[in-house]
Amino acid sequence: MPDDNRDQAGRPSPDALLEKARAESRGRLKIFLGAAPGVGKTYEMLVSGRAKIADGLDVVIGVVETHGRKETEALVAGFEIIPRVEISYKGRPLEEMDLDGILARRPDLVLVDELAHTNAEGSRHPKRYLDVKELLDRGIDVYTTLNIQHVESLNDVVSQITRIRVRETVPDSIIDLADDVEIIDLTPDDLIKRLHDGKVYMARTAERALTNYFTPGNLTALRELALRKTAQRVDDQLLTHMQAHAISGPWAASERVLVSVDHHPRSASLVRYAARMASRLRAPWAAVYIETNRSINLSEAERDTVASTLRLAEQLGGEAITLPGREVAEELVGHATANNVTHIVIGAPKKPTWRDWWSRSITDELIRRAGEISVHVISGSEKDGTTTRGVKAAVTAPPLDFRAYLLATGYVAIALGVSVVLDQVLDVRNLALVFLMAVLTSAVLHGLRPALYSCILSALSFNFFFLPPRYTLTISDPESVLALFFFLGVAIIASNLTATVQRQAAAARQRARTTEDLYLFSKKLAGTGTLDDVLWATAFQLASMLKVRVVLLLPEEGSIAVKAGYPPDDTLDDADIAAARWAWEHNHAAGRGADTLPGAKRLYVPLRTGRTAVGVIGLDSDRRDGPLLTPEQQRLLDALADQAALAIERVQLVADVDRARLGAEADRLRSALLTSISHDLKTPLAAILGAAGTLRDYFASMPEEDRSDLLSTVVDESERLNRFIANLLDMTKIESGAMEPNYALHYAGDIVGSALRRAAKILDGHKTEMSIPADLPMVRVDPVLFEQVIFNLLDNAAKYAPEGSVIQIEGWADADNVLVQISDEGPGIPPADLNRVFDTFYRVRKGDQVRAGTGLGLSICRGFIEAMGGTITAGNRMGRPGAVFTIRLPKPNDIPKLDELR
Repeated sequence: MPDDNRDQAGRPSPDALLEKARAESRGRLKIFLGAAPGVGKTYEMLVSGRAKIADGLDVVIGVVETHGRKETEALVAGFEIIPRVEISYKGRPLEEMDLDGILARRPDLVLVDELAHTNAEGSRHPKRYLDVKELLDRGIDVYTTLNIQHVESLNDVVSQITRIRVRETVPDSIIDLADDVEIIDLTPDDLIKRLHDGKVYMARTAERALTNYFTPGNLTALRELALRKTAQRVDDQLLTHMQAHAISGPWAASERVLVSVDHHPRSASLVRYAARMASRLRAPWAAVYIETNRSINLSEAERDTVASTLRLAEQLGGEAITLPGREVAEELVGHATANNVTHIVIGAPKKPTWRDWWSRSITDELIRRAGEISVHVISGSEKDGTTTRGVKAAVTAPPLDFRAYLLATGYVAIALGVSVVLDQVLDVRNLALVFLMAVLTSAVLHGLRPALYSCILSALSFNFFFLPPRYTLTISDPESVLALFFFLGVAIIASNLTATVQRQAAAARQRARTTEDLYLFSKKLAGTGTLDDVLWATAFQLASMLKVRVVLLLPEEGSIAVKAGYPPDDTLDDADIAAARWAWEHNHAAGRGADTLPGAKRLYVPLRTGRTAVGVIGLDSDRRDGPLLTPEQQRLLDALADQAALAIERVQLVADVDRARLGAEADRLRSALLTSISHDLKTPLAAILGAAGTLRDYFASMPEEDRSDLLSTVVDESERLNRFIANLLDMTKIESGAMEPNYALHYAGDIVGSALRRAAKILDGHKTEMSIPADLPMVRVDPVLFEQVIFNLLDNAAKYAPEGSVIQIEGWADADNVLVQISDEGPGIPPADLNRVFDTFYRVRKGDQVRAGTGLGLSICRGFIEAMGGTITAGNRMGRPGAVFTIRLPKPNDIPKLDELR
């Protein structure tokens, strides 16, 4: 962040000192940053922890994940480990870091792995980095680990590189809080070798990671991001150190570029030169405009040039800064010194050489003051200036305020009356001060022109009424001539200065109001999550600040269409459509007041970002002819349009990422479907073909028992194939949203009984126990879909439960729901798979004795139950092995009793 505390040269920056004081009042944070999993962050953190123990510090482990790596597990031995706290989440226990235990133990240093971890629901803080922040606030030092893909500001960049959106992120403010950031670097080849050696993931996981994430290109890009982030943090620490110790600099540990811009058209070429230099140096850069007293007198065209140049700097990736000051060179050097700038770019002086006799040019003064900072003097080209707006500005001549002139006359009249009274006791030359007061009052309250009018009127009054010979405009005394002359000069200078201050104050108030409105607008845009909200906020803000009617158009199917307006309006005539389309295609203003298609009703301005145009703004007002906006309004429109364009692009990028994620998910499902078909469809077909071929070739010589077995195989495998195809069709209906349940009131026991009869062959070898009370309330379901759910759950239980075990079906009701529960006596569901068993094509690992499934059954169960307004959850039995699936269906409001139906 730029620092502008330069009022006292050689004094430390108050902001830097305050930051240093805050750091000393809390614990120290060290982050071990890596480009990817497996580079050795946890290992290095443990090694550093052991070194601190050797130094005599009290070090404990809050949480460390070894991931089964033997080298890491060996390092953990010898540390005191704070036991983790157990939190129940959806019926299963989860272990999290015991924050209260660490605070009670109060060690000197605690090791906390995986800073981006999301805590289980029910923890004090939702994120582990918040736990770390509380430890730091209590004065406890923390060592922690972090991968670069979890940094919030880099989330979009990482997603673009890896095609994977990371959901667990850490705000950049936490990294800024770190006292030390240590990069744990490993070349892509070495990391890939570690993956092949099984030192990062298990073999199966490692193979998938090498294909999707751990490619050499991905790892190289992530490595560069990690190195750059670390270098940026170190550079910020260096700047803070220099500011806290009043070191003037620059220290050229890293390059920074500053370009000075003004109201001359060549400033645009200077900005482009600075952008190219910063790109070559891979350095941050900024464009600075120094607003001096002379800036208040700039013409509207010159103000437009300044605004366009600063806007160009932002579009090219720089920072646009406006600083108030007295002297340009002094303020530039002060800002550069405070922010460790190493290069300043400025334009060559254009004033005549003879003016150097009594005043140096800004460029000469800058070179004289720059010290160790390199100054690049560029001639610049006015032909390479900013692109013309192409829109005529409305001329707003200041109205003649007769009231101000009348009041100025009154002030002079009052001064005259007071002077007449004081003339009896004071020398005549002292009376000039009374008239000077009238001039200053006019300047303060009404501006320069009424003040000049008051000045002339006061001089005439002073001459006519008080200078001898009185009551004439003739002056006989040479001293009086001199007094009148100096009075007139002082009055003009004083009125000019006072009016200038008044204009500056008015401009400052207007700028403050505009800045506040822009800040509130940006805050509103930051809080919007949908495109409609962004468009509505933009249309309303433009209409309220510019006092115009607004329509917003976005591209749609190769054309451009109205998406929002304030007041709401979606009607455009042919001329307006042509102007809007031209503005969109050529990225330039068109329509009313523009150089192109001026016959349109509205003015159309493109919404631009650094990449492309994202839409078009249409503006109209009650005035039917002439330009719409004043130069000041045009500059305000540019600022609002830039913010709106960025917000629209942000929403569209999020939508693009979601579409990419859905596309990747569709590809994964397609791949899983092909794999499933190749196995699950081929296996029963092979069995059917084998049995049918054997029957065909050996039917006559085959015993009756063998023929019966082969025919049973054909029937069983055909039914299995039929179930598989039915599951695929059902899943297709769910994914396409074409599921429309045929609701009716049914007794759950009847549907469960039907499913048991249908699954009799699958359940052969298992015992089934059904406990559904006869007075169980009826439920509003589709009986076909609900029966399929029960059948799939029974099929799943039969797969995993050993032969001879019991499958229980129970039903009961609570205050709001009817519950049906199916439990088995199998091995249960691994805790890591509880949240994934309902995913499409997901299969829990099982032994060879368990017959294969498609990974669709439970997913279909969830789809059917949710389509009927219910929920289904998976869990494990308490105190004994086995899985439990619980269906909850809402009670209908008016349920007839079973006895009434009979």
